[in-house]
Amino acid sequence: MEVDHRIRVSGGDGETTTGQAGVVGVFFAGCWLRLRSVLVGLCCWVAGFARKVGRIAREDPRRVAHSFKVGLALTLVSVLYYVTPLFKGFGVSTLWAVLTVVVVMEYTVGGTLSKGLNRAFATFVAGFIAVGAHQVANRCGAQGEPILLAIFVFLLASAATFSRFIPEIKARYDYGVTIFILTFSLVAVSSYRVEELIQLAHQRFSTIVIGVLTCLCTTIFVFPVWAGEDLHKLTAGNLDKLAQFLQGLESECFGEKAASENLEGKAFLQVYKSVLNSKASEDSLCNFAKWEPGHGKFGFRHPWSQYQKLGALCRQCASSMEALASYVITLQKSQYPEANPELTLKVRTACGEMSSHSAKALKELSTAIRTMIVPCPANIAMSAAIKAAKDLRNELSEEAALLQVMHVAVTATLLSDLVTTIVKIAETADNLARLGHFKKPEKTQKDVAINIPSR
Repeated sequence: MEVDHRIRVSGGDGETTTGQAGVVGVFFAGCWLRLRSVLVGLCCWVAGFARKVGRIAREDPRRVAHSFKVGLALTLVSVLYYVTPLFKGFGVSTLWAVLTVVVVMEYTVGGTLSKGLNRAFATFVAGFIAVGAHQVANRCGAQGEPILLAIFVFLLASAATFSRFIPEIKARYDYGVTIFILTFSLVAVSSYRVEELIQLAHQRFSTIVIGVLTCLCTTIFVFPVWAGEDLHKLTAGNLDKLAQFLQGLESECFGEKAASENLEGKAFLQVYKSVLNSKASEDSLCNFAKWEPGHGKFGFRHPWSQYQKLGALCRQCASSMEALASYVITLQKSQYPEANPELTLKVRTACGEMSSHSAKALKELSTAIRTMIVPCPANIAMSAAIKAAKDLRNELSEEAALLQVMHVAVTATLLSDLVTTIVKIAETADNLARLGHFKKPEKTQKDVAINIPSR
């Protein structure tokens, strides 16, 4: 039964009151529904955000530890501000220690060392030059002093800014150059107004050093995160991903149990993509690793640049895999007729052998790097992959044979190029093992040397 909530003006007082109560009830009911929907949406958002935070923490618990380390460093350096005798000794410059912790503290030890040493050294050099510039400017009198100081600021700021375009300085000292420009400009300008310039520079430098030392002690001695170790694991992981692609290619495309369903969307055809996008992480980790002291299995002069060379070759390999994956998917969709089934079978078999042996070779290299053991010089899997590639080239050397299996031959050619790149990866891994003083493997009776004739 429907209830008429409209206000009836012409009726008695009872009817008017009932209508008004109905309107108020509908209004509050609508407000409650809107409020409840907002509360439900807010609760869902909070729950989703909490799940996201939990997932991020579970992916790498070191992130939680880093957050606590930053809080600990700020708490320690704040003592300078809260303790009266210390505050009187440093004055307002105490705030520079707090600011230093905020901007210097990085996730890895190398990152903190890089920014901390850059900041401390740049502050010292800038303060020293600013004091000298002020003393020179004082000899020009009250009228010439500001002009000369302005000239010094212009020349040094311009030269320092231009130096940031030099690749070597940009890679390792860019932050230090920025701090140098900032500190010199501030001290030079304030020196014209402040009489005790040397005391000001000393207080600022001292508090910055205290902030840097606090960051370094917290980062190194409390659950340290080493950039070199992360770079080492990233390189080994990239080799594993390349091996997974080749393993999937062998089983899904060339193996005896090759699947006939659509290959598009298969996981093994996507695994190489993270390798293509690893350059930024590798360069950053390599730069920070060069600042780190010796730790664990890594010496002070560990050849970190070799990891960049390995990364470049891995990305070259992944780029070839991208082209190969695209062509394999297109070839399966097209379903070209086989003009020479026997030769096609030989080519597919050779492709399967190249994929299988190359995957094994990459797995062995990944294990050797991860365990820091010298790769076996007689790599049976690598030798077998090279032999399969050479036999395939001989099989397709005749133009007539190549035309009969052109579509499969393109896949074979791409795989052959992959084998060539993997050979370069193996050579670079050998150089890394030699320069990094990897442990020699224990010889067993199963070690077999295979000599492959040169091409």
